[in-house]
Amino acid sequence: MLSRRLLFPHVIEMNHQARRRLGCCVYLVFDGDDWMLIDIGYEDTVGEIIELIRQMDFRLSHCRYLVATHADADHVQGLPKAKELLPNATTVGHPLAAKSLAEGDRILTYAEIPAQGISIPMPRIKLDKTINEGDVLELGGLRLEVWNTPGHTVSQLAFRLGNLLFSGDNIFRDGCVGNIDAHHGSDIPAFIESLTRIRDSNVEWLLPSHGPAFRKDNKLLQATIDRLETYLHLADFGTCAIDWPLLDEWEDELAQGVDLVKS
Repeated sequence: MLSRRLLFPHVIEMNHQARRRLGCCVYLVFDGDDWMLIDIGYEDTVGEIIELIRQMDFRLSHCRYLVATHADADHVQGLPKAKELLPNATTVGHPLAAKSLAEGDRILTYAEIPAQGISIPMPRIKLDKTINEGDVLELGGLRLEVWNTPGHTVSQLAFRLGNLLFSGDNIFRDGCVGNIDAHHGSDIPAFIESLTRIRDSNVEWLLPSHGPAFRKDNKLLQATIDRLETYLHLADFGTCAIDWPLLDEWEDELAQGVDLVKS
């Protein structure tokens, strides 16, 4: 039997368990015999992840949930294969994630990004159940509170377990956030609200969907919020921005007859 490398009590992260990078963070949460997975990643690593879980002496028939934090391909492409291997598990995610997965929307799921030459096989996926803000996932004696934290995408969910927050693509240890892309359904004002909620919460640890877990740092969160506030007013962010002050300045200059070169 493999020794279980706990990240926190009741929590194993499969990249940490494997001691190498498999893809997005895949969190195994357990209490007693019951366990669940938060995200599963790409299809080509599912077999290895499930085998590691089996070798840690978790009974595959006792997987209660397969959770999608959101519908991005790098988080859920392997969900159908995982469901085949774990047929007793209930697949869950946000209603809008369920919609884009069922419809096979390759743009919203980041399976197709023509400008970057990205085209990832992505099966249509039907979730067994949808969850949203205020719901609770019960696992043994544990209760995971469901937070809807839109911004990166409208379907982004986070999950609170005591002083831990499985925080999805909201923020990473270096202060970066999940991709902001209008085609992906990103929303900067919503992102700021989600980050503010995380900052103002009394959770102590953030367990993101990419990179290492880290202690919640309000200075880091505030710096990220401040940076996103600037994005709201930059043409760089196109339709994700709410305005472009330069055009107002130019309009005033035109009305005032400002000349750049005076003879």
